[in-house]
Amino acid sequence: MEIYQAIILGLVEGLTEFLPVSSTFHLIFASQLMQLESSDFLKFFEVFIQAGAILAVLFLYGKELLVNRRLQIALILSFIPTAVVGFLLHSVIKNVFFENNILMLSAFFLLGVIFIFFEKLHQSKTNNLDQLQWWQALLVGTAQALAVIPGVSRSGAVILCMLLLGHNRATAAKYSFLLALPTICSAAALDLWKMQGQIGFARGEVTVLIIGSITAFIASLVILRWFINFLSKHSLAAFGYYRLIFGSLLLALL
Repeated sequence: MEIYQAIILGLVEGLTEFLPVSSTFHLIFASQLMQLESSDFLKFFEVFIQAGAILAVLFLYGKELLVNRRLQIALILSFIPTAVVGFLLHSVIKNVFFENNILMLSAFFLLGVIFIFFEKLHQSKTNNLDQLQWWQALLVGTAQALAVIPGVSRSGAVILCMLLLGHNRATAAKYSFLLALPTICSAAALDLWKMQGQIGFARGEVTVLIIGSITAFIASLVILRWFINFLSKHSLAAFGYYRLIFGSLLLALL
């Protein structure tokens, strides 16, 4: 992998991890468009650079999370369904879902349509995260578990479920950011455990790992701040149209 490719993938990860557009979907197709051969190192790279995105969340919200015990409990409850599904279906997710372009594109299109029609009916409300009940936290986690299919979007599923529960868009987005902490960290840990003994690194590969992570961190900081401001004034419909347009372009190219 060249340095410019690491920067591009780092940007893709940072710009899409917290938006309702599926970062995994974008990383997979970005790699295909750059004709990067599927390898153990590429899979490790895509896992490793998520550390940059996670650090961005901790940088912005770590202090608030540390002092809010009710929020911590809600996040743990939301994480449980995802953890169960992710652990049980790990091999299917990696070897079937990640390799099926038709499935990914179909999920990408479908959620775009749902965003557009949902926003025509949704009425924004003003709840805060401390009002999230235990059963609601579990329901949000169950919705997030659907994102094991690339193209669905972890943040998109969480935000939609939060909106259905009565939270406003900005609050829903913030909860999706925070829920990324246990979700991504545990998924990365499981991936690394499965990969143990399979990967050795040359000096150049260590360099691209670091560059990709730093790029993802910077891009994530920008997106986290921008997305909250965007949702305070706009709906998710824009991301629905983006999915339909971008998905059509990919379908034509691939």
